[in-house]
Amino acid sequence: MDTTEFELRDEHVELNRLLKLVGMCSSGGAGKMLVAQGRVQVDGVVEMRKTCKVRAGQSVTFKGRTISVVAAR
Repeated sequence: MDTTEFELRDEHVELNRLLKLVGMCSSGGAGKMLVAQGRVQVDGVVEMRKTCKVRAGQSVTFKGRTISVVAAR
């Protein structure tokens, strides 16, 4: 499984925006569509809320790729 580390600079990032920022989709709108289709998991559970707030310590999985969200150093 491919893992990408995302350094969070704020308190949270919206799920659809995170997918765009790490290059898993071309836009926030495309990210919203992927989430609405039930294709994205947060901490191993399918997430249907497009603007779910993802925080440091959580992981997001899509198409066999995992985003590990970490606090800014």
